[in-house]
Amino acid sequence: MRLDGKRVLVCNCEGTMPLDGVALARACGATADKHGLATQLCRAELSRFHDALKSGEPVTVACTQEQPLFEEQREESGSDIAVSYVNIRETAGWSREAAAATPKIAALLAAAAVPVPPLPAVTMTSQGIVLVYGRDERAIAAARQLADRLDVTIMLDRPQDVPGQPLMDLPIVQGRIVGARGHLGAFELMVDDYALPAPSSRRQLSFGPARNGASSRCDIILDLTGGTPLFPAHEKRDGYLRPDPNDPAAVQRALFEASDLTGSFEKPLYVDFHPELCTHSRSRKTGCTRCLDVCPTGAITPAGDHVAIDPYICGGCGNCGAVCPTGAADYRMPPAASLVEQVRALLLAYREAGGRQAVLLLHDAKQGAPLIDALARFGDGLPARVLPLAVHAVTECGAAVFASAFAYGAADLRVLAPGKRRDDLGGLAQQLALTETILVGLGFEAGRVGLIETDDPDQLSAALAALTPREAPAGASYLPMGRSRDLARLAFRHLHKVAPQPVDALALPPGASFGNVRIDAEGCTLCLACVSACPTGALSDDPERPRLSFTEDACVQCGLCRNTCPEKVITLEPRVNFTEAAASARLIKEEEPFHCVRCGKAFGTKSTIERIVAQLEGKHWMYQSGAIERVRMCGDCRVIVQSESKIDPYAGAPRPEIRTTDDYLAERAAAELKASGKKPS
Repeated sequence: MRLDGKRVLVCNCEGTMPLDGVALARACGATADKHGLATQLCRAELSRFHDALKSGEPVTVACTQEQPLFEEQREESGSDIAVSYVNIRETAGWSREAAAATPKIAALLAAAAVPVPPLPAVTMTSQGIVLVYGRDERAIAAARQLADRLDVTIMLDRPQDVPGQPLMDLPIVQGRIVGARGHLGAFELMVDDYALPAPSSRRQLSFGPARNGASSRCDIILDLTGGTPLFPAHEKRDGYLRPDPNDPAAVQRALFEASDLTGSFEKPLYVDFHPELCTHSRSRKTGCTRCLDVCPTGAITPAGDHVAIDPYICGGCGNCGAVCPTGAADYRMPPAASLVEQVRALLLAYREAGGRQAVLLLHDAKQGAPLIDALARFGDGLPARVLPLAVHAVTECGAAVFASAFAYGAADLRVLAPGKRRDDLGGLAQQLALTETILVGLGFEAGRVGLIETDDPDQLSAALAALTPREAPAGASYLPMGRSRDLARLAFRHLHKVAPQPVDALALPPGASFGNVRIDAEGCTLCLACVSACPTGALSDDPERPRLSFTEDACVQCGLCRNTCPEKVITLEPRVNFTEAAASARLIKEEEPFHCVRCGKAFGTKSTIERIVAQLEGKHWMYQSGAIERVRMCGDCRVIVQSESKIDPYAGAPRPEIRTTDDYLAERAAAELKASGKKPS
């Protein structure tokens, strides 16, 4: 069939899926194929694929199992037509409810048609220099397996009972790694207790005098110590392999992987960072630390007024993009707007095809897809109303994605994560809680948002079956535009519009990136330090007169204004304001300007100048004899008056005359003469 300018090839996989081609085309709003559905597209009816390539239109094949075959056929034909693939079998057709899954299949096809921007990459180069780090002869045995392909060095940490080596064909040293940094092709190690082996080692391998503070470089680290990993979230560190030394199969898999880590490798540039949008710091005052708090690999570090993201260390979890309040950390796999566009296409197509009570299931390809596959092959499959959407990492999804799902008509949302608790789910849990707070605060039933943590397909099936069917909010159809914050705000306002119990403002948990700033106007001196510190322009002034205004929609609750305020009169109020007033500047404080007594130009505030004069007049030596008038002048006039004056404002009282011994002797002689009554001769 033809859908949105694409040729879509659908196969019922030898009749194992109860598909109705006419009904599916109608549900998709597409033109039905005159030949109907294929039954064996990858074999007997492969000519249909070749005919689609000759059409000159982009092609979508509703099969992922045979993607290698179709790609091989495309290359052999010399075609440069773009071909995309979507799984409708394990996700829908192989299900106990497959007969009712036509709206779901239409939704899956619509989501697959959304274009995804290309992903840039960085290059890592490895020369094959590997450090095998262990504690016993198992490290030596592993190193010997790699020696034919890699440049191997063995480092033993506090070795005991290691037999002496009859042939020192591989370098063996003693050492304890106390610090490590870097990535594949560029590891830097700090080593204590470093020592070379003694040539006279006989029964056991012994070492010479040890020293601390040694350093080393390598391309690959094979850690067989079984101790504490050298890196946080070590499984995400390219080039660092840490199998369980007591598991021979795991060690062999690591050896196989290490042997291939030579050459140049392209790594996706997961995050597009915009430092001008970062709200981390201003004038050495720390504000937002959300990305620093959730990055599991340590790829994000402070760098002055903003942070820096090392693309070589970044593990691609997407936590930073999910929690970043401004979009400075823009996750690119895919960008937030593209992901929300997929959600929109999925839910709109499902709704238009007659589907109801949709449950959006977000999962990753590495862990979630195999569970769904196992559930389809050995269980009941996914229910017809559960719409799976694969993402690179579930932790990339934030409140913008979750709220948008409900705005486009999802009744429930579940995120599928590994059953083994990971250290990078904190940001995801925070964003789910934020979405739940907003939904409940607007009167929707609790429990519409949730996390399913399991590695068992039966547990996944039970969790989905336990969901009570309920109607979705009235779905919108607006186009997603802007960064994550813009997408979230659009979703919030639509949900407010259709909410059972709409409120103008809703309190949010601490740490939320939406909110109000409360300023004690009585204590505010309109110094406007907060305006200079505010990175988003939420706090603004007026160049014509002393005035402080606040725009709530622009506030990301970074806290820089609070931390900068010299009077300490600013507090943060996490909340979401659904009214249109949040988009307009609200006057916080305004005062009459003080006019220069010499030229009449407005400067400062009247109350501030008068307070300063009252505190200094007659009480400070610099402001005696009419000098206090300079406080009542603008900066230009002060300079002019000072240049015209011959009085040094910084001069103190006259210094006393220097007195010598002769002066004291002369005064004493005069006093004695006066006392004697004699006249001076």
